[in-house]
Amino acid sequence: MAKDRALYIGPKLRRLRRELGVTQAGMAADVGVSASYIALMERNQRPVTADVLLRLANAYRFDLAQFARDDQAETEGRLVALLRDPVLADIDLSAAELVDAAATTPGLADAFIRLHTAYAEGQLALADRDETAGVSEADPVAETRRFLEARRNYFPALDEQSEAAALAIERAGGAAAYFRETHGLGVRRLPPEVMAGAVRRLDRHRSEIVVDNTLDAASSAFQLALQAAYLDLSDSLDAALTEGDFSSETGRRVARRALANYAAAAILMPYRPFLKAAEERRYDVEALGRQFGASFEQTAHRLTTLQKPGAEGVPFFFVRVDAAGNVSKRLDGAGFPFARHGGSCPLWSVHQVFRTPRTIVTQWLELPEGERFFSIARTVTSGGGAYGAPRAERAIALGCSGDHVHRLVYAEAGPGPDSATPIGVTCRLCHRADCIARAEPPIGRPVAPDDNRRTTAPFAFADR
Repeated sequence: MAKDRALYIGPKLRRLRRELGVTQAGMAADVGVSASYIALMERNQRPVTADVLLRLANAYRFDLAQFARDDQAETEGRLVALLRDPVLADIDLSAAELVDAAATTPGLADAFIRLHTAYAEGQLALADRDETAGVSEADPVAETRRFLEARRNYFPALDEQSEAAALAIERAGGAAAYFRETHGLGVRRLPPEVMAGAVRRLDRHRSEIVVDNTLDAASSAFQLALQAAYLDLSDSLDAALTEGDFSSETGRRVARRALANYAAAAILMPYRPFLKAAEERRYDVEALGRQFGASFEQTAHRLTTLQKPGAEGVPFFFVRVDAAGNVSKRLDGAGFPFARHGGSCPLWSVHQVFRTPRTIVTQWLELPEGERFFSIARTVTSGGGAYGAPRAERAIALGCSGDHVHRLVYAEAGPGPDSATPIGVTCRLCHRADCIARAEPPIGRPVAPDDNRRTTAPFAFADR
């Protein structure tokens, strides 16, 4: 590190000191500077020099590279992103003002970002409440979806720590060696009849992690990464949850599980190398999965999390459904207007790929307002692994706005946007009168009597 390098990272220094439970005078004594100098650095009135950084690292044994990283650019990017919210659209802020806010008052900028995130989560909660009027029981899955959606399914602290964990696992020579060296735990694979319904179990008594030996390589790797997340990032998972608004302990537990899965995927597919590979391979999901040893679904899910300001990937949305149309996972980083409750449009190929298992189907979609999106859909299988073992077949769709399609390998062949399939969000919110796939009439459209005339569509409307 250059001797003359200076960083203005006062809030980070203050946070470190408070986490350590050290006073300014105590830190000054440990580092060999005056207490007033510590105070000036914490207020960004003096830089944290390379020499001071080295003294801090020696005194408190932390990762110097991670601590010294300048977060100003990321803060600026997050401010720019949230100012796109319509409620703030009429505020005229220049790029210079944003840079100034991130540099001189990072604590205030962070408070503003947190307040906006809480506001967004509250708006989503109100939307859910309006559509479930009269239902008193809290919905833990809806709470988790709101929690993820308000943060665009991006958790920078988890990404950073997961990347560090991935590097530690690589240096150890693999997950088994890492668990043995770091936690004194062995890794053993056992048959399903011994696992008694579990696919992974931490056995503290025998000091080992046991994994179902019928899992495929991607699932087995994910389970070990998930155990690493629970062991090494537990405090970070809890810290991320403190910003959420959960009305029940069940909702909090479901959200914690989602965050742990996020961290496991980030360990298998660390942000920077994964984004680089995604751009090089033009978001070829199958090729990326093979490169990182992940399943098709794990890879598609990870692609929705590439929201780091200044280093964004294609903003994707993701949905997983079963053959009955039940939505079991939904993530949105692309502004796709999912129905908050109920199914989606049956004309979307995600509901039709069960007829062509494991084959990728591309499709252009056009919403009633004219917005165009591009999606790929394919079936995925969970379970199985042995004859007679239960398995579940589901379909997933990964999509983005039409503005980003040129970045995808899937756009090289096939019809263009003019072939877009007209779809709706859900039948109750879609006013396409001539749709023969309609299951129910839309809200606010009176149904016409059909004594003397029957249309090809299931319903005719009185106002036509």
